[in-house]
Amino acid sequence: MANSQLGRTTKVMTGADILVQSLVDHGVEVLFAYPGGCSMPMHQSLTRYSKYLRTILPRHEQGGAFAAQGYSRSTGKPGVVMATSGPGATNLVTAIADAKLDSIPLIAITGQVPTRAIGTDAFQETPIIEVCRGITKHHYLVTRVDDLPRIMKEAFHIATTGRPGPVIIDMPKDVQLDRCEVDWDVPMNLPGYRVTRPLARDEQIRQVAAAIKHAKRPVIYAGGGIISSEASEELRELVRLTGIPITMTVMGLGVYPGDADLSLDMLGMHGSAYANYAVRDCDLLIALGVRFDDRVTGRVETFAKHAKIVHIDIDASEINKNKTAHIPICSDVKYALQRLNAIVEAPEDMVAWVKHCKELKEKYPFHYDQNFDGIVQQHAIQALSDLTADRETYVTVGVGQHQMWAAQFFKFRKPRTWLSSSGLGTMGFGLPSAMGVQAAHPNAVVIDIDGDGSFQMNIQELATCHCEKLPVKVLLLNNQHLGMVVQWEDRFMGSNRAHTYLGPIDHEEASGTGCSVRHSYVQSRYPDFVQIAKGYGCGAATVRRKGDLVGALEEMLAYPGPFVLDVEVPYQEHVLPMIPSGMSVDEMILE
Repeated sequence: MANSQLGRTTKVMTGADILVQSLVDHGVEVLFAYPGGCSMPMHQSLTRYSKYLRTILPRHEQGGAFAAQGYSRSTGKPGVVMATSGPGATNLVTAIADAKLDSIPLIAITGQVPTRAIGTDAFQETPIIEVCRGITKHHYLVTRVDDLPRIMKEAFHIATTGRPGPVIIDMPKDVQLDRCEVDWDVPMNLPGYRVTRPLARDEQIRQVAAAIKHAKRPVIYAGGGIISSEASEELRELVRLTGIPITMTVMGLGVYPGDADLSLDMLGMHGSAYANYAVRDCDLLIALGVRFDDRVTGRVETFAKHAKIVHIDIDASEINKNKTAHIPICSDVKYALQRLNAIVEAPEDMVAWVKHCKELKEKYPFHYDQNFDGIVQQHAIQALSDLTADRETYVTVGVGQHQMWAAQFFKFRKPRTWLSSSGLGTMGFGLPSAMGVQAAHPNAVVIDIDGDGSFQMNIQELATCHCEKLPVKVLLLNNQHLGMVVQWEDRFMGSNRAHTYLGPIDHEEASGTGCSVRHSYVQSRYPDFVQIAKGYGCGAATVRRKGDLVGALEEMLAYPGPFVLDVEVPYQEHVLPMIPSGMSVDEMILE
């Protein structure tokens, strides 16, 4: 509680003031809030605490919640979003579900109709606690103002401890206006919540060390739990001590430098062929802070079928859930790695294996058509990665082909610099999450690599970027299609376009076939994103020729405010490699 004394008062206070004072006490410096009838008292209170707490007004509640996620994902601190009752609260639902699946600490505060009106179908009433029961880590409907100091303590504690996640606090309007004398030192009351972090036992760590020492073909498989546990340095030390090749999930990118020799980059459906082949052939798989998601494993029974599996995760429910582990360890992964690094020895004979993994990287690199005179998506991302390599850079993405290409071609060297809606796969995540990152890191370069489909889902947040002076850059890879669905249409549906073309429905491209032409542009560009961006007060430009790309990227990066670079790209490009859903690595599509 870094700001525990700021603005604190012990006199009788309203519920709204207690709530906002609690935010200050818990070190919250920025929140994203959209007002309405049932949240007005809290917004009035926010104006009185503006010295300590910056309130950013998004243009949609979902945008605010994703911005809070961006703040949280890039800092490790809990993100805070506030909305009014009814439609304001339900507009948070997607982002709350997103935070639950990706284990992001999020405090969602909602206004609610007065307690006497709850259950009467009052104007703008929804039972948001019931709506969100299955997608929150915990939830509160506050019915007594005296309970609020305790509830706020508990909410932050639950959201940030163990496996992090979202907590919702529903605030009826009369509770916001009620008054009480505040007991700031009230204890928490969480009898069913295990507040101590699980720690690996010494004998378990010795088992892992022995398995590593005798392995001949080991691979480390690292995920988002490394980031949540702030264990990136311990992970890097393990790789240094053992020389074991490492692959990462899409949530884990950045925990180990993507350009390091032992990095196998991302594994899974659109991961590198070399990572997938290495996992197929390994004899020891060290799984750290992962959940063996179906997009990683494919056909789970064939995943790492020759390997002894070590699985370390803080959430006991993830152990043996999808894949049985030979050495299952429920533990904070940072602690486990610290203990392991103290005793681990490098494998006795791994020279041939490391050489084999390097040969796989040389044989199956990520690649694209470099002879095309236009701009393909992979080239645009790689050029941006090169230009920003020496700068403090954060990248957010929407969901689709551009998301996977960014994971493949942008080199992440530090944790928390890559933000992706991974578990829920929410289109519209990129721009508002970048907004939250920029608020947390005002001097950094923050770039939303987006597709035109995802971008339009929260395009209104350009107004927030302009008005709040958040100089977010948008690299818009504009192919006029829902590219990932188009790819599946091409591969599995005979290239029949089933409502995946985003232009006018009478245009000939609406029924075009995908794979018959290597590179094609949609001739009629719609909408005009440059005009839209300028209408929101942002800088903007469009680029189509390869020779103009670097200059356009430099213009974008140098612009002092938010900027949208509309890059015209072909719509036939496919994200490869690809392991079709439910299939094994041996059925991976390479070309």
